[in-house]
Amino acid sequence: MRAAVETVERAEGAVGVLVNNAGYGQEGAFEEVPMAEVRRQFETNVFGLVRLTQLVLPGMRRQGWGRIVNLSSMGGRLTLPGGAFYHATKYAVEALSDALRFEVRPFGIDVVVIEPGPIKTRFGDTAIESVKSLVASGSPYAAFNALLAQKIKEAYEGPMGRFAADPEAVARVIERAIAAERPRTRYPVTFAARFLMGLRRWLPDRAFDGFLRTQFPVSAAR
Repeated sequence: MRAAVETVERAEGAVGVLVNNAGYGQEGAFEEVPMAEVRRQFETNVFGLVRLTQLVLPGMRRQGWGRIVNLSSMGGRLTLPGGAFYHATKYAVEALSDALRFEVRPFGIDVVVIEPGPIKTRFGDTAIESVKSLVASGSPYAAFNALLAQKIKEAYEGPMGRFAADPEAVARVIERAIAAERPRTRYPVTFAARFLMGLRRWLPDRAFDGFLRTQFPVSAAR
């Protein structure tokens, strides 16, 4: 990270725009995800973002401008079953971005959050593999994990897959956020993201839980 930033600074004086895009989804029942995998999830989705941002900020302050674009997710504004640790990292990205936006604004630096819904990349495949890696004989969560893997696959390949967008949709929004004279603080991407974040914003906790139970029947977790 340090070498990359130094290379850009030698050539250009400072980093103008940083897009923090690295991330993946660790899925599976909370109780069964090993702590090593929990730490790996945070290292990639949170700590890497934090450190790289810290490294570019001095140069941005020196030049008096800059833009930091953090890829969060609709999963940073709502939580789905089986994704406790993924969602925790995206909630962290949202909180970090809010604090940072306030702190660096006096230096002419903008902080933008992108919140995609399902995107047609290998993200879904990685998430399904993370569930399969937890499969153990006699697991009390075996039925739940099987249903979780099925739901993830449907989100990208099944009927719900029609609401998933191509990566170019996210790229276009990032480009718009970078080019805007005064960017918005948050940009949702896909209908699914806008719908589900809106639903979560207006429904009380118990009502949202009830909605989720229509997708994840309680019997499947027993």
